[in-house]
Amino acid sequence: MIDMTRTFAALSDPTRLSLVEYLMRQGEQPAGALSELTDISAPAVSRHLKVLREAGVIGQRVAGTHRYYSVNPEAMRAIASWTMDHKAFWAGSLERLDGLLAIDPEGEE
Repeated sequence: MIDMTRTFAALSDPTRLSLVEYLMRQGEQPAGALSELTDISAPAVSRHLKVLREAGVIGQRVAGTHRYYSVNPEAMRAIASWTMDHKAFWAGSLERLDGLLAIDPEGEE
């Protein structure tokens, strides 16, 4: 089960979000390749990867002394499902807002 609160908290950081987006585009990558994407230190990237891993957003595969990271498909499905479940709410809210904005100051449409 994916904890959406932890998922969204992990993705709320711009560096972590960019790492996930890169992994979504490129597929599984070694830690070294991910460290080269940012201007932060390798230990800092490692801490970001740990947050993403603990939130279930990415997975880690160990091969000898190398660590490879990839996006967890289950987490992406959970995010997509959550988004679709809330689509009707947002659509209705935006329609109500459009209606309110269409009313002029004298109260006439």
